[in-house]
Amino acid sequence: MKISVDLTLSPLQNDYEMHVINFIKVLRASKFTVLENSLSTQIFGDYDDLMMFLSQAIKKSFQEVDISVLTMKIVKTDRSEYEPSF
Repeated sequence: MKISVDLTLSPLQNDYEMHVINFIKVLRASKFTVLENSLSTQIFGDYDDLMMFLSQAIKKSFQEVDISVLTMKIVKTDRSEYEPSF
C-alpha cells in the first residue's frame, strides 16, 4: 500500500535549525521520493518500508535534542504527483 507522509519537525531549543536540516538530509538520502516546502516535508512510498525508515529517522533525530515535537500526517495514497487544478 502506498502512502504520503507530511512531516514538520520542531526542536524546542535555540539551535533548532541545524537539527531540522539534519533530519531533512536523512530523508533526502533515502530511497523515497521527498518534496519540501517552507512549512513541511513530504515523503512518499510503500507503507511498511516507509514507516520502518521513518521510525528509525525520527528516533535518531529525537536522540539528538532535549525536547522536540514532530507533527505527522499520513494519507493512504501516493500524492507525489498531485497538481492543483485551480
